[in-house]
Amino acid sequence: MIKARSFFYGVWLYGLTIVLSIAFTPLLLLPRDALRRAIHMWSRLAIWGLKVIGGVRLEVRGVERLPAGAYLVASKHQSMFDIIPPFAAMPDPIFVMKKELMRIPLFGWLCKKSGMVEVDRGAAAQAMRKLINDARDRLSGPRQLIIFPEGTRQAPGSPPDYKPGVAGIYRDLELPCVPVATNSGVYLTVDGLVKKRGVVVIEILEMIPPGLKRADFMRILQERIETASDALL
Repeated sequence: MIKARSFFYGVWLYGLTIVLSIAFTPLLLLPRDALRRAIHMWSRLAIWGLKVIGGVRLEVRGVERLPAGAYLVASKHQSMFDIIPPFAAMPDPIFVMKKELMRIPLFGWLCKKSGMVEVDRGAAAQAMRKLINDARDRLSGPRQLIIFPEGTRQAPGSPPDYKPGVAGIYRDLELPCVPVATNSGVYLTVDGLVKKRGVVVIEILEMIPPGLKRADFMRILQERIETASDALL
């Protein structure tokens, strides 16, 4: 039964994404707000399908902790599904994305139109400077910049591997940082398919104010995310 749920949810999620990417193409000619509303609809449909088809419910905790205006979000990353809830829970989020993803026809064009921040992982310091400048420009909206500080998906309970880039972004943008914990990898595969039925929890944690020293910021960020994520297991 779980294999069937996983298969049909995969068909729903990826089919929905492909179909809506095509359907949203005319929005490239309209103001960005039209695309923002369309992406919100996509996220709600993906979450609905997860519950009805996949048998996995989403619970978002701590929304009241989100500050007003622009802020940085540093989230635990266990499944591809982790990119979906922010579009339903936050006013106007954007992600830091690999430049390769921005080259995909239709999908990449929509990501550029929506203001996603491109990063070239092979360009080191130069790429970080461009990322900071692009993010600063986008966040003047104001918007919410979401990054995964470990850089890639990690299995639940695995040792943390936080990269220093998040501290540089936090320092240079001078914004509050909202840590986010999750247990998505318990119920979903890295590709966002269903492992077993249950409740995926996205927990928004206490905000970290701007201006902390690099070491203090990294210590607090990792402690909060890892403690909360382990508790959700």
